[in-house]
Amino acid sequence: MMTGERLRKYRQSAGWTQARLAARLGVAQAYVSMMEQGKRPVPARLARQVTSVLRLPATALPLPPGRVLDKPADEDWVAVNLGRLGYPGFRYLSKPGRKLHPAELLLRALARRRLDPRLAEALAWLLLQFEDFDAAGLVAEAKSRDLQNRLGFTVSLARDVARHNPAYQHRSRPLEALEELLKPSRLAGEDTYGGSEMGRGMLAWVRKNRSKAAAYWNLLTDLKMEHLPYAGSHP
Repeated sequence: MMTGERLRKYRQSAGWTQARLAARLGVAQAYVSMMEQGKRPVPARLARQVTSVLRLPATALPLPPGRVLDKPADEDWVAVNLGRLGYPGFRYLSKPGRKLHPAELLLRALARRRLDPRLAEALAWLLLQFEDFDAAGLVAEAKSRDLQNRLGFTVSLARDVARHNPAYQHRSRPLEALEELLKPSRLAGEDTYGGSEMGRGMLAWVRKNRSKAAAYWNLLTDLKMEHLPYAGSHP
């Protein structure tokens, strides 16, 4: 949600006056002033316009209502929207269309029972590439859908990459803080993270060979930081 305070910060950082922004949004300057002072909410429609005209990151976009976040995500939809947000592995799939808030893409992808390994590998990139996540809001949305373990593991992967890759070093502390927010709500039940159906033998192998982070978050996955294509020295 774009607050009045954030609207003012974004406008001032871009070097725009209230009058200039009002003209581009098609509203009165007084209305922009009231939004910045918190006397009027920033409607989702205007938040999207502000994000576009000021060329803000996708994290400035409003999250959709809960009923949209609850919709199952098709794998093709996940791949196309990763491409729209600039993920190198799927940039070739990018099509004209409205960008999503990275948190929407992350939550709806994590909600899938099965996810192509290449898509699962991409999810931690969202937490590395984009800043200014509403950490408390993201945790609340994950908890309301019992996704805190999957999100916690994704954060752990991203944190490990940030420690390993200098290009993402600035994300280490925010990711550590996000992980700490998730830990008190860790679920005891075992869950999966992407991948396909596993037989009894494969399950036993995964339990034995999974990372400490996967074991901590009670997830059946052999995905590790070194498997991620962006874990090296370049984004």
